[in-house]
Amino acid sequence: MASIWIVKSLLVLALLYLAYIDWRTLRLPNAITFPLIFLGIAFNSIADLHLTTPSAALIGALLGYASLWILNTAYRLLKNRNGIGMGDAKLLAALGAWLGWGALPSILLIASVTGIVGGIIWLQLRGHQLQQAFPFGPFLVIAGIIELLWPQLIPTLILPKLI
Repeated sequence: MASIWIVKSLLVLALLYLAYIDWRTLRLPNAITFPLIFLGIAFNSIADLHLTTPSAALIGALLGYASLWILNTAYRLLKNRNGIGMGDAKLLAALGAWLGWGALPSILLIASVTGIVGGIIWLQLRGHQLQQAFPFGPFLVIAGIIELLWPQLIPTLILPKLI
């Protein structure tokens, strides 16, 4: 039981470090996101105490990246510019690798809601226009940590109250 909390704590620290980097630089370095993807798949494939099944981890990594890549491609076709960075797609792939594909809808919902509010505040504090870029990685991190520590928060606590 203690070893899974050590793994979760190390994952949270890595995610917080990525959020800090993205907040400061608007970049999510491949040197951290790629290893997180591979470690998530490996951990869930090899460890006795895994967070999801190996197939859910692999599908989560693929769907995490593909969903934001498709969204960005569609936006680029409409606006002739990127709407989201591919570092965010790699971060979502890492979260999918660690937590499985079933966690991705909750992660995207939480990240989107917090990102809208936090992004507007971030842009206002910096005196930027709403069309300018802001870091989405920290909001993916917040959502990923929530899903890591309190899985199924959205389906069990929030959705029944909305329906």
